[in-house]
Amino acid sequence: MSTLRVTAERLTIHPHDNADALELAQVGLYRAVVAKGEYNTGDWALYIPEGSLLPDDLIEELGLTGRLAGSQKNRVRAVRLRGELSQGIVCSPKAVDDVDLAAAHAEGRNFAADLGVTKWVAPIPVHMAGEMLPAPDLIPWIEIEDIKRYPAIFEPGEPVVATEKVHGTACLFTLALDERGTASSDDGSVPGDYFVSSKGFGSKRLAIAHADTNLYWRAIESYGVPAVAARIAELFDTERVGIFGEVFGKGVQDLGYGASGGGERPGYAVFDIAVQVPGIIRWLDPGELADVLAKMELPAVPRLYEGPYDQAALMELATGHETVSGTSAHLREGLVVRSATGRYSSVTGGRAIAKFVSPAYLTRKGGTEYE
Repeated sequence: MSTLRVTAERLTIHPHDNADALELAQVGLYRAVVAKGEYNTGDWALYIPEGSLLPDDLIEELGLTGRLAGSQKNRVRAVRLRGELSQGIVCSPKAVDDVDLAAAHAEGRNFAADLGVTKWVAPIPVHMAGEMLPAPDLIPWIEIEDIKRYPAIFEPGEPVVATEKVHGTACLFTLALDERGTASSDDGSVPGDYFVSSKGFGSKRLAIAHADTNLYWRAIESYGVPAVAARIAELFDTERVGIFGEVFGKGVQDLGYGASGGGERPGYAVFDIAVQVPGIIRWLDPGELADVLAKMELPAVPRLYEGPYDQAALMELATGHETVSGTSAHLREGLVVRSATGRYSSVTGGRAIAKFVSPAYLTRKGGTEYE
């Protein structure tokens, strides 16, 4: 899930072809349904993204009582209204009546705390949870922003790589060696400390205590990830290695890809590797990543495109059916697109990487979003 930001945005208004009383307000590449005549192109308003939880008073003020998602009817999610995909909420609550929204936009002001808007996180099922331990040496996963919110992340024509975004749960593994040198011992054991966590717990530098019943540990051990991490540490002459994979299968999320999350060997595919170099954590660029995974014989998420950046073509590629199972069992969640060079992005303040999410995935029925 991307970073929660409620921001002031300048709108572009488009007609709604299937509803006389509605229009579409565009923010970045997102479009949200609004009442016709409420806004004009060039107006400023707040944009509340998907995955936000709204307080009751704001819901009432915006006239959305009983119309949002979740058991409490307080969660913003993508919906289709008269055939048009609506993502997020465009609004002008009383709390910002006296605020210069153009100036707030220039400052990058986040109104989430002012409005009491918080980020929705799905409850973690028992088989994914466990006893938590402090893990200051754990390498956390990063937040990947949606290209619709930040369409300038990539330059037209720049070399990029797109992999399939697998709908599972992110599994973080970190190997922290005591000192550089030989990472694997003669008896095949892995020295040093290693940590297993989920995306949500990893962001808090918490690891999951070892348990045979835990989903993440079953994936890590059944695919031999600790030994692979030790070999990567030797290859890059480093003291710390992070391996990031998606655990998937029936019982993990609503899309199973023909795998079982309940067995000893759930579905698992690696999407990123990080190594510590003096002073920083370095993420392998797509070429390095592919080479290392092939050499180490670890499963990788499917690579669907490599070539010049074409936003429209990648938006189209994000839709369709998945390629993970080999049978196209169900729809595709989307793509993760990154610069082929692994470059820095001034737009994100970090890596040049973004997600392209399928509209069909966003509006599917009975979807789960466990972290």
